[in-house]
Amino acid sequence: MELEDIEKLKESIQPKNWSETISYDTWEIFKVISEMVEGFEKLSRIGPCVSIFGSARVKESHAYYKLTEEIAYLMTKAGFGIITGGGPGIMEAANKGAHFAGGKSVGLNINLPFEQNPNPFIDRNKLLNFNFFYVRKTMFMRYSMGFVALPGGFGTLDELTEAITLIQTHKLVRFPIILVGTAYWQGLIEWLKTTVLHEKNINSEDMEIFKVVDTAQETVNCITDFYKTYALKPNF
Repeated sequence: MELEDIEKLKESIQPKNWSETISYDTWEIFKVISEMVEGFEKLSRIGPCVSIFGSARVKESHAYYKLTEEIAYLMTKAGFGIITGGGPGIMEAANKGAHFAGGKSVGLNINLPFEQNPNPFIDRNKLLNFNFFYVRKTMFMRYSMGFVALPGGFGTLDELTEAITLIQTHKLVRFPIILVGTAYWQGLIEWLKTTVLHEKNINSEDMEIFKVVDTAQETVNCITDFYKTYALKPNF
């Protein structure tokens, strides 16, 4: 495609003037509100849940897939529902573990151009489809009693760092954030310590917002121990 053709294409899909842009944004507000209302109504009835994040590219044969399945299974037996992004890979493994443990298995799917189809282990009445990433992330933040991050890419880092930032700035009630896989996360942790902390762009207390573990039982213990401290029982 020639540069001239690209410019014509961009012009054809963009609003022609500022008033059209404002009008488009105004109508988009109603779409956002609709997604918010549906998310609040459905998730408020589900009960205490833990969100599990990780790469959509991990195959069923991978060790991290099997570890995620075990984490979700044990977490469900401890009284928590499981929320994921609804897709394949780590998300599928988490919903699968919850499914076979007989617990609540929630999927917050995002509509993408290349179609992220929901995995088959989500309870059908607990599947929500979103068009807006920021609405979807709001649901994760509002209805999770803990975040578990397994190895993943930009999407996993986005969700992880937003949760850490909201807790750091006291915009979100503190809950446990667990990174699973020392070998995978070690480079990031070292960079935070030797560069970000060294440059005083974060405080040493900020490094305590999250923990790094390697096993399913450690993951579950971190979350259940946190709520024992606060005298909360997740399986109410």
